[in-house]
Amino acid sequence: MANNHYDAIVVGGGAAGLTAAIFAARADCRVLILEQKDVLCKKLYATGNGKCNFTNQFWSEEYFRSSTQAVAYQRVNRFSLADTLSFFREIGIFPKERNGYYYPASEQAASVAEALIREAGHLGVHTKTQRKVTRITPAKPKGFQVECGEETFFADFVVLATGGMASPVHGSDGSGYILAKQLGHTVVTPLPAIVQLKAEGSCFKTLSGVRLEGSIRLITKNQSFTQAGELLFTAYGISGIPVMQVSRYATESLYQKETVTAELDLFPMLSYQELCEELSSRFQRRKEDTAEEAMCGLCNHKLNYVILKECGIDPTKSCSTFSPKVAKTVASKLKKFSLRITDSNGFANAQACAGGILLTELTEYGESKKLPGLFFVGELCDVDGTCGGYNLQWAWSSGALCGTEIGGRYASNITAKAKPKS
Repeated sequence: MANNHYDAIVVGGGAAGLTAAIFAARADCRVLILEQKDVLCKKLYATGNGKCNFTNQFWSEEYFRSSTQAVAYQRVNRFSLADTLSFFREIGIFPKERNGYYYPASEQAASVAEALIREAGHLGVHTKTQRKVTRITPAKPKGFQVECGEETFFADFVVLATGGMASPVHGSDGSGYILAKQLGHTVVTPLPAIVQLKAEGSCFKTLSGVRLEGSIRLITKNQSFTQAGELLFTAYGISGIPVMQVSRYATESLYQKETVTAELDLFPMLSYQELCEELSSRFQRRKEDTAEEAMCGLCNHKLNYVILKECGIDPTKSCSTFSPKVAKTVASKLKKFSLRITDSNGFANAQACAGGILLTELTEYGESKKLPGLFFVGELCDVDGTCGGYNLQWAWSSGALCGTEIGGRYASNITAKAKPKS
């Protein structure tokens, strides 16, 4: 076999691409990974603040989002949680479970990245970094020609694993969508997912840095989505896991030029009526205090100030001047702090990318129905998971299914060639 000919070429050396390469190489395929960055798995090293939550005990359709959500869930289930844990144990990662979230026992994302790279190396997978693929064309009589600068490679199978557009500094620059379109595939518009949200208003510079337990209800034209947990105010809007969980619906609606509103419950410990009673008691009991002083110890002092201002109440005003309605006004604002969402914080700050290659154009193994032998895996596909290891689970599932299918087809071809003619 010539040096530029391989059984399979994987374009992109991230989580999904390496997994596909490993499973194909386990069937003795000669595999080449072409990676445009200077190292493999650059994004994986930074996953989960460097701890790498790589899968989750809890699975259901709602965790894997897509324009064809049922299809996405069926496909991710073909390489299950048990399969995933078994695979990582095989390559040296001992899983540690915490509240359903699985991490490497080392709690280092580098352990996962290096285990994948090491396994690929043991299996003889060839790797070329700083190689940006610019064109893929079907070759004659079969296979594909892959152009990479002045270099050209050939393979029977090609796997596109370039990632989407989230976190371009780690290599996901959208180039895979261009290649896919050149090859006749439909791309559902890529949008930021698992990302912070920008909001309208002048209060955010004051609130920036405030963290609290609460909930968000995101309201779009036709639906609403609710998540609870730690909320974080930023200088431009809101962040925190609950915000990031619903963000893909905000970016989708904003792309459609629809109005998006977020209603925050900033004091979930008490019901509206209970909070009214608490505030009324404070204002009556501490008449000599200012409004801001009376609320001290209830919420973060920055939030107390902003809530009072948003209610049209002077924070320095004495409680002795308050009518009974003031407690209700403040309680309403704390229980339903309404924001107009104007934008997301962009692909540069997104942890995932919604949209991608339409799943109905692919088989259950990620193979193109238009160009047999061409596969799509990972974030390049129209699947985005929620926080909790679900995006990485899609990477493992789609990569393993693709690599296994390529390996099986390669083995069948070898067997057919070896069979004596009658």
